[in-house]
Amino acid sequence: MTRAHLTIDPHFTVGPINRRLFGSFVEHLGRCVYDGIYEPGHPSADEDGFRTDVVELVRELGVSTIRYPGGNFVSGYRWEDGVGPRDQRPRRLDLAWHSTETNEIGLDEFATWIKKVDGELMYAVNLGTRGVLETLDVLEYANLRSGTEWADRRVANGYPEPHNIRMWCLGNEMDGPWQLGHSTAEEYAQLASKTARAMRQIDPDLELVVCGSSGAQMPTFGEWERVVLEETYDNVDFISCHAYYEPEGEDYGSFLASAVNMDRFIDAVIATADHVKAVRRSDKTINISFDEWNVWYQSRYNEVDKITDVADWPVAPRLLEDSYSVLDAVVFGNLLISLIRHADRVTSASLAQLVNVIAPIMTEPGGPAWRQTTFYPFSLTSRLARGVALELKLDSPTYQTERYGEVALVDAVATHAPEGGTTVFAVNRSLTSEVTLDIDSLALGAVSNVTATSIHDDDIHAANTLEHPDRVAPRQNDSVAVSDGAISVTLPPCSWTVLTID
Repeated sequence: MTRAHLTIDPHFTVGPINRRLFGSFVEHLGRCVYDGIYEPGHPSADEDGFRTDVVELVRELGVSTIRYPGGNFVSGYRWEDGVGPRDQRPRRLDLAWHSTETNEIGLDEFATWIKKVDGELMYAVNLGTRGVLETLDVLEYANLRSGTEWADRRVANGYPEPHNIRMWCLGNEMDGPWQLGHSTAEEYAQLASKTARAMRQIDPDLELVVCGSSGAQMPTFGEWERVVLEETYDNVDFISCHAYYEPEGEDYGSFLASAVNMDRFIDAVIATADHVKAVRRSDKTINISFDEWNVWYQSRYNEVDKITDVADWPVAPRLLEDSYSVLDAVVFGNLLISLIRHADRVTSASLAQLVNVIAPIMTEPGGPAWRQTTFYPFSLTSRLARGVALELKLDSPTYQTERYGEVALVDAVATHAPEGGTTVFAVNRSLTSEVTLDIDSLALGAVSNVTATSIHDDDIHAANTLEHPDRVAPRQNDSVAVSDGAISVTLPPCSWTVLTID
């Protein structure tokens, strides 16, 4: 039997678990908004046209901050198209996803919906095709009570109370050649800095996110962060990270080690931010908003879904509707482990996206909504990760990967709350072998109860579908044993497991 060993001591902490770590992302892309959260003709639709079955699943998922309205979409978006009487709103071409945007849902409607799911609105502004003035307009519309043109328009539109949005993204992926308004680091940094300073003249306490690289694979990665932060450091609070993962062919060993890449990515961005801090001799620390992350089969989109007909601009087409397997859920759960491991600096994160589009929740028009396999590690982690992230000592066997070299077979993180016990999240990256995880829990004191839940299946490609929505679900793991300050649990092959220790 292969074994790994974990030592837990609540005195050694990384940082507090910020609820914003469990955020998500709703973009006007495919069926995320229309036929996703909003379907007025659905049997479950409420008085605002929102699907209540989706609302219930979002609440169960446990998301906190939700980034809106994009994404690539935002770089061509005119926010004022989405407010006011619906019958007067224009239909627009969405160049990012080659679709037609009806503007039935805009800032006010989304602010209404997010209250139904107990979420916090994180708003992204268009710095691709627009700039400082338009940003000030939407800030005034959203956050000022009354007495000015845009605030009074919100009141006239039926929303007397301000939306009071605290967290704002200064554009999206501006280093990407695919982005409307793509610019150099110097150009973007100057615009973001001007925008941030102007916004703070309205409200100095806003929390502002400046664009980092759209991925660690970008040729300008690292240098982009340095240039942008040197210009904006005093005016922003976060720098963004984006990362998506998929297997290359059948190299599942490397795919299962994707969190190794996420760890290195986060560490590199932290190092760059702290370099700028040192050069500026600043007392301020820039944290990370990891506001796009997921498993995404981008190669499938390029091969199948992409709309290329110049005359075809559909409304809410089926785009990026990946069906997630057990294998995907294990990788996904490991990415959550990476985010928690960096809780001292990654203080906000957004799973991209929430419904239908590379999402944990799927819907069928006029039909049911169901949970994908990735729903479960997110919902369980969101519910059980409390208090502080702990600094662990983990000894694990290793294996060789094509992409990342030698990596640990078992990865884990733990959180601790004095009133809520200790929780361990662990993955077994082996495709074929069980691993026994031995946990030294002496520093926790007397252990009264330990429960374990695992996600695994004999078929790593098993998935939940419209026809079989409950094919994959968490299972109780009965292998837990407790003896003399030690806990052991068997981790099935290719599995994600959570242990709660009281």
